[in-house]
Amino acid sequence: MSEDQEQIARELAEELRRLRIEDVLIQALITISSIGYRRLGLTEDTREDRDLGQAKLAIETMAALTPVLHDVVPEELIREFNESVAGLQLAYAKAAAEGDDGQG
Repeated sequence: MSEDQEQIARELAEELRRLRIEDVLIQALITISSIGYRRLGLTEDTREDRDLGQAKLAIETMAALTPVLHDVVPEELIREFNESVAGLQLAYAKAAAEGDDGQG
């Protein structure tokens, strides 16, 4: 292993030591929310990305993971994630009512 590779390995190991599971979950939920909204395809920019199956999976994943964070993150963040789930659910209902699920 070269000296540069060893340095990168040490830096990665240090980063992993500092990283907390809740930090990873928070980032994952933010990403899942963004992708979920995109998969709803409610705007002209996202219409081609519509995939209601993926949007539903995003909603279910957020609903399942948010309670796990309840005791380890601020209540305000939990509230924001719950509001995001509710917003996704409403938008999903609207998209589903439009009929084209984007999967076929």
